[in-house]
Amino acid sequence: MHKIFITLLFGIFLSQSAMAKTFPTVKEVIESSFPKDTIMTKHNLVLTKKQFNEIQQKAKAKVDTKIYRYYELTNAEETVGFALLMFRKVRTKKTTVIYGFDMNDTLKFTEILAFGEAPEWLPSSTWMSQLQNKTPKDALRIGEDLPTISGATLSARCLSEATRIARAIYEIGLK
Repeated sequence: MHKIFITLLFGIFLSQSAMAKTFPTVKEVIESSFPKDTIMTKHNLVLTKKQFNEIQQKAKAKVDTKIYRYYELTNAEETVGFALLMFRKVRTKKTTVIYGFDMNDTLKFTEILAFGEAPEWLPSSTWMSQLQNKTPKDALRIGEDLPTISGATLSARCLSEATRIARAIYEIGLK
């Protein structure tokens, strides 16, 4: 009986491990979109009350915090972009996403670094790729210029809102 229990437990562990997705690091994501010699300098941003309100209005989404971590990306003493880390709750667990902007105001990448919810609610890489190379003219709204995801509607809505907030933080607090 003891051997059967251990075998079942081991089988469950293996099946869960096989389903687990590994996520990239901040450095890997930035290196994939900016030159290899780009220097990342970590900073904290604390929004003023005025910035906080402006960001909420511009993003048309509820902003949860005034404190953010961002990376200034430099190359040969020149700023080439910014990467912003955001933590958002999808249903009951947090998701960590990094957004990268170049100095032409283009959203170069959006990458999930951690996803606490069930793996089946994770947006596909195809859906996530729709958030790349977006300009300030793009609305980034579900149902308008971003399709919904069957079975992952809350994840898509959360990421859409977070992307609009990240863009507003970049435009109001970082640029």
